[in-house]
Amino acid sequence: MSGERSEIEVRQVAANGIEISVALAGSGPAILLLHGFPHTWQLWRAVIGPLAQRHRVIAPDLRGFGASTRAADGYDARTLADDAAALLTALGESRATVVAIDAAVPAAFLLALRRPGPVDRLVLMESLLGTLPGAETFLRAGPPWWFGFHAVPGLAERVLTGHEPEYIDWFLHNGTLGRGIPAPIRDAFVAAYTGTEALRCAFSYYRALPETAGQLRAAVAATRLTVPTLAIGAQPVGATLADQLRPVADDLTARLIPECGHIIPLHRPDALLPILAEFLEPVAAESAGLTCSSGE
Repeated sequence: MSGERSEIEVRQVAANGIEISVALAGSGPAILLLHGFPHTWQLWRAVIGPLAQRHRVIAPDLRGFGASTRAADGYDARTLADDAAALLTALGESRATVVAIDAAVPAAFLLALRRPGPVDRLVLMESLLGTLPGAETFLRAGPPWWFGFHAVPGLAERVLTGHEPEYIDWFLHNGTLGRGIPAPIRDAFVAAYTGTEALRCAFSYYRALPETAGQLRAAVAATRLTVPTLAIGAQPVGATLADQLRPVADDLTARLIPECGHIIPLHRPDALLPILAEFLEPVAAESAGLTCSSGE
């Protein structure tokens, strides 16, 4: 995965009743990159080039974020999983490795549980899976303060409109342990979250958390996670995600990245890329004809 330059095409794709803005690069086995809050597809800027050397990289703006449709609803994990599945179909991809961070993790998890056929491998980073067992220690003092702030309908939009840069900068500063991110990407994030409607969409993810938690509980009661799964932790989530996955996953690898903030792909891409390369090697080898697939 050497080299960081790759031609990136950004286009609009109709999928699941909305228009999804998606960045595309490279060729080979598909890898779907799903961002969180307060990000857009540009969260993956530092890793798209290396990944595109051996993969077709698909990095959308999630529903309501960036240049994707600011939908009135559909911010629960099940609908977001349907968005991802429909996007892959629209792009002609029958299978993909799915990589998700933060707010996208529950959707990626449900996608792998409900539709294991299209998911080759699953990588989940820095998030909780609702209130599934394993989250007790992390949630002992309650969820992070902004969860409650964002969850009150209309409140955060009214308070923050006109102050979006300061608010987004707080998350970017803390999510990189004070390092910050490149100015062009920071500016793109701020622009994507500026305005009452943009904020309303972002906070809709938090307002859908009770519904998402119910979906997760029902899903794990009905089936197990069978695809090879990699859980990557940093600060503050650490090993909590792996602890939640361990009772429900058949094939789990857990990694922690030291001295790394929540925004792993921008804070420590140097540490993330080797971990991804090792985990993705069977997929790359199969694509190169070095192994044989047994099929589904």
